[in-house]
Amino acid sequence: MNDPTTLRRLYGRRQGHKLRAGQAALVEAMLPALSVPADGPLDAARLFGDGRPLAFEIGFGAGEHLAAQAAARPDIGFIGCEPFLNGVVGALLHIRDGCLANIRLHMGDALTVLERLPDASLERVYLLHPDPWPKARHAKRRMVNPGPLALIAAKLKPGGEFRLGTDDPTYCRWAMMVMNGQPDFVWLAENPDDFRIRPADWPQTRYEAKARRKGHEVWYFRYRRR
Repeated sequence: MNDPTTLRRLYGRRQGHKLRAGQAALVEAMLPALSVPADGPLDAARLFGDGRPLAFEIGFGAGEHLAAQAAARPDIGFIGCEPFLNGVVGALLHIRDGCLANIRLHMGDALTVLERLPDASLERVYLLHPDPWPKARHAKRRMVNPGPLALIAAKLKPGGEFRLGTDDPTYCRWAMMVMNGQPDFVWLAENPDDFRIRPADWPQTRYEAKARRKGHEVWYFRYRRR
């Protein structure tokens, strides 16, 4: 495993517009009960009180994909990590409106939570439209890099799935190159449509919808943990 310090600085800004009073009240009322514990080992029993399977979303944006997955698979415990406060507010709104009891949230670095989970404990890991860090000198900050990928592989069960979505051509090429060198993952695409057409059980995110409105192509990568 790479030095943990090389896995950090993968996120950009953490603050957006100031929260409205209702949003701030929602954070105060809901987030403490739904937050991942701040320290110590994590597992399904500690997070959800039972031994249910777990899934993990890195950088959930405003939470629409996280909430849709949780609603469709109520027997799965979903852990969502997002460093951006306004995104956390969006997720809380989805959780409240959907009466979702199978989501836990962490406002901060996803890798610090992944590290605390047991190896081979996750059914799926989602990384959708991550910050592309487009400048070459920032490439080491991309989540799709050997250090973070080794950690993801360690936490996925054999046969578990890693999903990556992007509309950034540079990130698409980078991901193909880096993932091709990862012995722990098998790309599940058998033909071009397998990564050009969004699977039926892959809810659209607002980032994808925005990309489509701009005329961008979107790529959907699915990898199986060996």
